[in-house]
Amino acid sequence: MATRPIWKGQLRLSLVSIPVEMFSATKSGASISFRQIHEPSGKPVHYQKVVTGVGPVDADDIMKGFEYEKGQYLLLDPDEIDAIKLETKKTLELVQFVDACEISPLYYDKPYYLTPADDLAEEAYCVVRDALRQAKMVGIGQVTMRGKEYLAAIKPCGDGLLLETLHYADEIRKADPLFSSIDAKASDDDLLEVAKSLIKRKSGPFRAEAYKDHFSDAMRDLIDRKTKNKTTKRVNTDDHEESNSGDNVIDLMAALKQSLQKAEKGGSGDKKESTSKSAKASSSAKSSSSAAKKPAARAKKSA
Repeated sequence: MATRPIWKGQLRLSLVSIPVEMFSATKSGASISFRQIHEPSGKPVHYQKVVTGVGPVDADDIMKGFEYEKGQYLLLDPDEIDAIKLETKKTLELVQFVDACEISPLYYDKPYYLTPADDLAEEAYCVVRDALRQAKMVGIGQVTMRGKEYLAAIKPCGDGLLLETLHYADEIRKADPLFSSIDAKASDDDLLEVAKSLIKRKSGPFRAEAYKDHFSDAMRDLIDRKTKNKTTKRVNTDDHEESNSGDNVIDLMAALKQSLQKAEKGGSGDKKESTSKSAKASSSAKSSSSAAKKPAARAKKSA
């Protein structure tokens, strides 16, 4: 299945605009994920939005709450928030260039691959890539997508360009309160030399493939062994099972049925009384009808 770009637009450098496409550089499916299963029934566990003392609530009754004081919330309607969301812009303009070493690793957030949208864009794309590589600089700009504006750094990456979203300054926690208690005096010279020797001995180029996620490997091995083991307990869930909204409907139906049963139990005396009265009325009506028929029959005979 072909990878779909998450953003399409123009990479602009002064008066030059280059059609580009953005793709996520990480794979969400690479990590192992689980789903909670209710063991007695073998059905997936769902979560509902509930309110204490109220129970499940309708999505239309939910608003956004901003806590401006402890326990005090300012309510915002989702439509109000949608109204101020930024439209996805089709232009990413490089407004500044900085040395790559000037950006602290703290600011880097998520990586994306930036590719030329077509063959015509490839030449200008390669010029920007090579210029950034030779200048050893990183381009800075802002890109708008999914209703938000992201700060981004663009740098050469192999034969292409890498776009990395950056945290804004107010999103970074200051380190001083955490490091203030650490002794700032210089380290012992002898200990420092030993540490430097160890660092030099283990120095080398970074190869990501040399490092393994041992927990994930062990988990995959466990899953593989249990899959091959025929005694492993299994459940078969319905692939077409209702979504959370459907579960709410089912739960509501169950609640209504319980209420109906309670009402029937509570009103059983009234039903019996009503049934008794209906029976008496029916018996009375039958008596009156038979009494009326008898005189009519006598009248026919006399006639």
